Amino acid sequence: MVVLHQEVPHTAGDDEQDTLVQAAFVTEALSALGFAATVLPVTLNLEKAARELSALRPALVFNLVESLGGRGEFIAAAALLLETLGLPFTGASAAALFLTSHKLAAKDMMRRADIPTPPWSDRVAARTAAETVPLPAIIKHVWEHASVGITDSAVVNTPDELGRAAVAAQGSVFFERYIDGREFNIGLLETGKEIRMLPPAEICFTDYPDDKPKIVGYEAKWLPDSFEFTHTPVRHTFAEKDAPLLQELERIARRAWHTFGLSGYARIDFRVDLSGRPWVLEVNANPCLAPDAGFFKAAARAGYTRDTLIEEIVRAALNGDERKQPS
Repeated sequence: MVVLHQEVPHTAGDDEQDTLVQAAFVTEALSALGFAATVLPVTLNLEKAARELSALRPALVFNLVESLGGRGEFIAAAALLLETLGLPFTGASAAALFLTSHKLAAKDMMRRADIPTPPWSDRVAARTAAETVPLPAIIKHVWEHASVGITDSAVVNTPDELGRAAVAAQGSVFFERYIDGREFNIGLLETGKEIRMLPPAEICFTDYPDDKPKIVGYEAKWLPDSFEFTHTPVRHTFAEKDAPLLQELERIARRAWHTFGLSGYARIDFRVDLSGRPWVLEVNANPCLAPDAGFFKAAARAGYTRDTLIEEIVRAALNGDERKQPS
């Protein structure tokens, strides 16, 4: 087998170095399961990657590629290469990776599939007509993942702030209505012909000042000494009164899985507004598999170990029918 990931520079931040943690986690599990695994970093030189993969002729590629050349818009390139080479691989198809990672395309698909997602506007529309986005709003990058670029300053509260932010924004961004309320995520795992829902998780905003946006931004994910990191505990146990809400989140998560044609494993991120209405923030194909990541923690609560989780993902890739495509 080959464990494929993007080349990570020594100077990369923790969000990129996390790829190496995942690669080690997966490789150790594959070895424990009796598979010979070769770790192969790839760059934008896909011709070189094609030669290396063709020489290795792996029975399966465990695809951990999240970007190429430091650019998130190339997340689907490795999967497309694998499809072209006819090599089986874990996780989502190239099409599903592209559509879930391009946040505007994902939101458009969700709207057409009646999956609730917060109202949004692209940068150009927001610049010319700030009233096109309900306020408060949050600025997001179209391609970046792992909360890169998401800080308190990403939340704007007035039309003037929104207009200035639209002009000042760097790169491909859009503006989305900021949903005040609770934050949940649900992992999904392909097990044979079934899609298993992993235990839901809620990210709690503990002791947040009234004027501080409740967002899981870069600090909350990657800076252990920050207020945000230490005040966003995760819980997996809920009161009986939350049961109808959790059932609704699972229903929506399952609909998202089929809408985007997901395979292997995924995670759906939600906000639930103050009236109790759920909104899908993101559909994450191939979510992080690091041992301290939310997906593995949820899987562990469902009874999986490192090895049995990786074995399940491998089995889905090897035994699955032709990889599903977005509907």
